Amino acid sequence: MQKQVVTTLHDTHVKLLAFDLLSLKQSNSSSDPTFFYRRGIPLSRVETLGTVTLVDHKPNKFLRFAIDDATGCVPCILWLNHHSSPFLARRHPNPDHLRLIADAAARSAALVRIGAVARVRGRISSYKGALQVTVSDVVLERDPNAEMLHWLDCVYLARNCYNVLPAPPK
Repeated sequence: MQKQVVTTLHDTHVKLLAFDLLSLKQSNSSSDPTFFYRRGIPLSRVETLGTVTLVDHKPNKFLRFAIDDATGCVPCILWLNHHSSPFLARRHPNPDHLRLIADAAARSAALVRIGAVARVRGRISSYKGALQVTVSDVVLERDPNAEMLHWLDCVYLARNCYNVLPAPPK
């Protein structure tokens, strides 16, 4: 049995610290600008953890917030316009499915408060040239060691997984 080498983390929630996340390079390809690269490896999803330091809530539109993990602040956007967005209606034609997504977004938005320690997962995106995380879920952390454990996970994964992957062929 041959060992298969994974050369992409495109659909994996990659654990990154803010300094690493904010240093990702966006694809120059106009055909797919959703790719972001870390050491030549394409990424599209991320998980980060830190303290909520900024909250800008526009009801029924979006919740913009920042997660500070002491290495930087990660801008995050959680869309709350599921019932009024024609784009989302086309993307999710089943109204029950769209309602479930909207309910999950509303539950996540209710958790985000300044000073809360939160784990955020989502898609890496950019707005006006600045990197941000388009949030898919938020979990509040109650364990006082969660931030340190996340740091250790990030360092371990960077050294033993992300940094050792071969760059995909060009």
